[in-house]
Amino acid sequence: MKSENMSRRMILKSGLVACAGICSLEAIAKGAEEVKKAIEAKKEIPVGLQLWTVRTECAKDFPGTIAKVAKMGYKGVEFAGFFNYSAKDVRKMLDDNGLLCSGSHTAIDLLTNEKLAATMEFNKTIGNKFVIVPWLDRKQLNTKADWLAKAKTFNELADKTRNEGVRIGYHSHQGDFLPIDGETPWDILFGNTSKEVFMQLDTGNCMQGGGDPVAILKKYPGRSLSIHLKEFSATKKKVLIGEGDVKWKEIFEVCETTGGTQWYIIEEESGEYPPLEAAEQSLKNYKKLRNQA
Repeated sequence: MKSENMSRRMILKSGLVACAGICSLEAIAKGAEEVKKAIEAKKEIPVGLQLWTVRTECAKDFPGTIAKVAKMGYKGVEFAGFFNYSAKDVRKMLDDNGLLCSGSHTAIDLLTNEKLAATMEFNKTIGNKFVIVPWLDRKQLNTKADWLAKAKTFNELADKTRNEGVRIGYHSHQGDFLPIDGETPWDILFGNTSKEVFMQLDTGNCMQGGGDPVAILKKYPGRSLSIHLKEFSATKKKVLIGEGDVKWKEIFEVCETTGGTQWYIIEEESGEYPPLEAAEQSLKNYKKLRNQA
């Protein structure tokens, strides 16, 4: 995902328009509850799809796209906006298709004091435990001091949401691994935030910025509650997961031992295939990597 992408900003900022008047949390429907129990029984890390992968399809037919993703075999979806659907409607889409919410990319201005309560209620209604800030305005983050101030903001958000059953995280971009004042923004942020603030490392974005995702996962044990599985290749522009340079075996090993990972999230942006086809093929490639094909 590109941090300066205005389309994503517009979607995220409009995504919670329907927050007002949300009813209290409904009981988990049978389909999603069965998925949850199956995951827990197998002790496997489930795989979700970041819906930014199929954003064009979501804009045209949100419920229909959710249904297609479920049929591919994904266990959950991570949202990148809600296209003006209410929390109750989104929850019904998930329940009707036996899906869980694996996270929601949420603009940081929706987590301000006046909007935080509505945002938390929306996410609790759809069954989401992971609220991830997907980008930050780089024009306001030019020095280490700027990033330290942002770390303070994340700590404050984590304190406010601690009792809500919702965790606050930040999603990585290429620029997070380009040094500022001799230190990377990623290390400044996560070296100065509490363990309540989790990191959503994007493997492809990390490598594109010159970072080592395996080393970063090891450096911050227990903080990778979810991770974006995105391929990177130094020689090819269009590659799906398993077709490039990411050391997947080592990634999975760290996630499943010290990382604390609860969700693998596939995000595909290479343009190798049409979006829905890319989402389906990416899941097939993942299963091959895990000898699940």
